[in-house]
Amino acid sequence: MSPRIWSLLAATLALTLAARAADPASEAFEARLSELTRSEKVTVVHLWAAWCPNCRAELANGGWSGFITANPDVNFVFVTVWNAEDGRTLLAANGVGPQPNVQVLLHPNTSRKRGEKMTALLGMPVSWIPTTWVYRGGKLRYALNYGELRFPMLGQMIKDSTDKWER
Repeated sequence: MSPRIWSLLAATLALTLAARAADPASEAFEARLSELTRSEKVTVVHLWAAWCPNCRAELANGGWSGFITANPDVNFVFVTVWNAEDGRTLLAANGVGPQPNVQVLLHPNTSRKRGEKMTALLGMPVSWIPTTWVYRGGKLRYALNYGELRFPMLGQMIKDSTDKWER
């Protein structure tokens, strides 16, 4: 590649990193979310948006509400991404939100535009929703980064995350 192209690439990267580093709201949000995942209880972080058909499918027929009710010892954090509203109305209409082990957060970068939208969170890539991560003690135990989940599979991941792991 020519030196001019390398210079343009380097400048683009520098501007992108500077823009991300200069976003105190996103940094504060990430710090808060990171703190929530440090619990010794299993914490499920679910990235979603109300406009997403796959996310809506997971909510249908008591999917998430039934699973949350069946797992009162698990913390659930619904993080709305790429959306200007937090989706509480849709969640509530599907029985999600009033449970004491559920938190609903709105990521401060609500853009869906390429080059502007949030593409990483907690050191993990975010390129698709829904995305579901399972944490315990601040450590990522499982990551489902593409599409709808199956609740029996998530149940097994939660069970496995509570087991003592060999080091």
